[in-house]
Amino acid sequence: MTDVHSPEQRSFNMSQIRGRDTKPEMLVRRSLHAAGLRYRLHGKGLPGKPDVVFAGARAVVFVHGCFWHMHRCKYGKPAPVTNKDFWAEKRRGNAGRDVRNRAQLKADGWKVFEVWECQTRDAEELQAKLAPVIAFVQGSGKRLRVPAKAEEPEASVPFTKTGRPS
Repeated sequence: MTDVHSPEQRSFNMSQIRGRDTKPEMLVRRSLHAAGLRYRLHGKGLPGKPDVVFAGARAVVFVHGCFWHMHRCKYGKPAPVTNKDFWAEKRRGNAGRDVRNRAQLKADGWKVFEVWECQTRDAEELQAKLAPVIAFVQGSGKRLRVPAKAEEPEASVPFTKTGRPS
């Protein structure tokens, strides 16, 4: 089957695909925010620039597009008919990079969560997918708090009338 669009139209369509603030990402962010969680976006210093970063809990969430990252669902399986070799290599590269980034984050002590585009299509499925994220982040706040140390009383130093120690 050939492409239904001209090469110019296909090029334009592909150029309009965003990497940030996509609909699936916005759905995930709204759900996490509604659960009372606060986060940073697109962690610049972290491998793969995770979409959502909970620095205090050392947890990250990646929101992957099924097609671009080769998910095993019906949306990730179809391969483009034209320019097959280019797209196969591009998609394999994305999936391989995901594996490396996830491994690096885990090695650095981060908890990594993934949400796929197809999981954001149903609100109940999305909530079920985000429940472990919410539980982990809310629970980790309790573990990260360090009890306040009792201050040791300072030795009393006699002062003169000028306020300087004698």
